[in-house]
Amino acid sequence: MDVFVTDINIENSLFAVTLRSPSAQGRFVGVELPQTPYSYTLITAKDIPGVNQLDTFPVPILARDTVSYIGEPVGILVGPDDLKLWAYAEDCKVLIEQDKENTTPKDSEQIKKITERNFVIGETPSSDMSKDGYQNVKTVVQGVYRTGIQEHWESEPFCALTVFFEDKITVYTATQWQVHTRNSVAKVLGVTTETIEVIPTKLGFHLDGKLWYPSLIACHAALGAFLTRSPVRLCLTREECFRYGPKRPETEIKITSDVRENGKVLRTDIEVNINMGAEGVFAEETLARVCIGSLGAYRFPTVNMKAVAVKSSIPCQGPFEGFGLSQGFFAIERHISHIADTVGMDPAEWRIKYALKKNGKLAIGIPLKEQVFIDQVMERVAAMSDYNRKWASYNLLRGRDDPEETLLRGIGIALAYQGSGLLFSGRTACSVEVTLKEDESLVIRTSADSGFAPILRDLAVRILEVRPEKAQVIDGADAGPSTASRNIAVVTKLAERCCLAIKKQRTRTPPPITVRRVYKPSMSVDKGWIKEEAEKIDQNALSPLSWAACVVEVEIDRIPKIRGLWICIEGGRILAPERAERAIRRASMHALGWTAWENLFYTDGKIDETLIYNYDISSPIDAPPITVNFIKDGGAEPKGIGELPFSVIPAAYTQAVSQALNHVFEKIPLNIKDIWQAEQTTTHENRAATQKYDTKEQGIRRT
Repeated sequence: MDVFVTDINIENSLFAVTLRSPSAQGRFVGVELPQTPYSYTLITAKDIPGVNQLDTFPVPILARDTVSYIGEPVGILVGPDDLKLWAYAEDCKVLIEQDKENTTPKDSEQIKKITERNFVIGETPSSDMSKDGYQNVKTVVQGVYRTGIQEHWESEPFCALTVFFEDKITVYTATQWQVHTRNSVAKVLGVTTETIEVIPTKLGFHLDGKLWYPSLIACHAALGAFLTRSPVRLCLTREECFRYGPKRPETEIKITSDVRENGKVLRTDIEVNINMGAEGVFAEETLARVCIGSLGAYRFPTVNMKAVAVKSSIPCQGPFEGFGLSQGFFAIERHISHIADTVGMDPAEWRIKYALKKNGKLAIGIPLKEQVFIDQVMERVAAMSDYNRKWASYNLLRGRDDPEETLLRGIGIALAYQGSGLLFSGRTACSVEVTLKEDESLVIRTSADSGFAPILRDLAVRILEVRPEKAQVIDGADAGPSTASRNIAVVTKLAERCCLAIKKQRTRTPPPITVRRVYKPSMSVDKGWIKEEAEKIDQNALSPLSWAACVVEVEIDRIPKIRGLWICIEGGRILAPERAERAIRRASMHALGWTAWENLFYTDGKIDETLIYNYDISSPIDAPPITVNFIKDGGAEPKGIGELPFSVIPAAYTQAVSQALNHVFEKIPLNIKDIWQAEQTTTHENRAATQKYDTKEQGIRRT
């Protein structure tokens, strides 16, 4: 449905409000409900007729025995009057028996390991340095690269409307994974999935924020409808979404490299730590993608990786556009620029010299079967931005403190790739069904989100030459989660195969003709990456790859100003060029927001009140000059491109500011306070060095 949940009106609907834990830990005792009319109903975990857990993930629907974070749902209050309902909810007292004093989420007692990955790529160098050529090591380059939390800020807050009729439940909600919502609701109610119908509503702009959390909201609303036998609407407020909704997880990646004078890296040690919040939602997928991203697109002879995802007493974190790769690429791209600066190389030249080549393999062993477009995107983005001349000029002025020249300038470059699909997508189904009817009308059945329908419809119309008004896309075959560019790379491919099969059959068989195609993952990877058979990843998720290079130029006069942002992308066959360019521009703005001004953190398990009302999200008025360029001869297959801005812009921007201020920045968001402090420090050091040099010169002249 191309409407928001809040636009749907059903007579005699009841309203629902979520009751939440005021504590980050402790034993849940119960809820003291104020005196309310008979028409108001309190639902707690003991009222759940089925299983108290989401499908696939270990997330409780309502806390039963213990609570894990501030704001965890402990009950649902349902009633006919929205305003009175909120008043009653505020008067409810949630009873938590604490075993010990509430501590901060970063205390070791509250942080627990969810999953980890420890592996070595290549051979561990011997301690005999001369034997391994270590006598030529110039230096050890080390950095601790941190990426912050980011809020999705969806077009519509999380909402669900559920209707109980003739022993069936209909769920209206904006979800990227309707099958997960259906299975979760059926599991909680203890009924078969055939009795649950999920009708996806308009998603709007969501940044992967509506992948799994709508299933939890749908379960809450469905419990209300199932137990009261009335339609129930549950809509979170903006403040609830901000406080308790999933966000991009915080990461810390420490990289240490032994580097020769020519810039060649002999050995790299990488330590990854991701805070996934209260539960490990997509923890395995996220950790694996961060690890892959932190290896970059380069040839490292030896890598020692230690990575861990932990849970803590903050709300569940989860997927965000970039889905782990962006955090990893930020770390390695900053590290590469740091290496290039250390050995006195142009960061662009270093990347081209030591990047992956055709017929090579990714560091985890997946072969690069298609052409590698690293040289093309790097050379084109450098030409678009005049990078080489600007970098050389700004590098000469690095660290200069001229009272007459108040403007500092810098330029940065970054490189990244993107796959299409989830690494562990073999565990979720994906299929598309296309029917050509007798009247030459066409029906495409898929559960892919409604915003993707125009691309599928145009594709089918072009292949089968039917009239556009007679082609429609409806809910049907399970396409799995709409994330990680699975729609563009997997669903379109299945739809195209269905249409080509129909085109071939219609020459000898009259309509109706129905063809169904199912995605078959390729579950294999180098043994050094995996430990057990169950951990094999879907090789198709990283083959073929799309490529991007980005250049960001900044000017600093107390505050940074972006003079230009250039991004060159090879994404295979672009099905809708205008739509693709708009998506890249929009993603670029959100990537800049994550990089420069969206400062968000938890203190003692909760978000500070001032951050809720002062959170600075991207706005079109803040957009710098952005130039987007696609390499049009990249290939016949469409590939995912939407995550690329999140993987290249943060590192390019941070390097540009680092060059301008002659200071190595290692974290995002890189806010104005960080820049101001670095500017003051750099200015002080430069003036001290200048005074020392002037004194020395005066002494020489006197002699």
